[in-house]
Amino acid sequence: LSDKDQEQLKPLFEKFANKENYNILFESLSEADQPVVITQPEFMRRMKDMSKLGGGMDYMGTLPDSYNLVVNSNHKLIGEILAEKDDTAREKLVKQLTDLAKLSQNLLKGEELTAFIRRSVEMIGKE
Repeated sequence: LSDKDQEQLKPLFEKFANKENYNILFESLSEADQPVVITQPEFMRRMKDMSKLGGGMDYMGTLPDSYNLVVNSNHKLIGEILAEKDDTAREKLVKQLTDLAKLSQNLLKGEELTAFIRRSVEMIGKE
């Protein structure tokens, strides 16, 4: 993706991934990899793990969770999002991909999970 394409897509992903908790990154991964992946920075993960065990790092447990939302710029669905002219369809696809990435990391819960399931059934029914 060009820098212009990334600038166009970034606000779409930020709309569905809280900026306080998610850092949006674009990477050229394999076309066979997932279109959107969520990772947690290793340092933050380790500090939170250590705070759960005690060891004088209890303050780390109070920090907000921080994740990287990695958009695979080589995946065909990302190209389809760019090509989509209908803003509603574009947002629906970005939301679905973001929620799939959250689901893969057990980050989709409650009302968000219910809405994801409902939306998935609607999308399958249209095909």
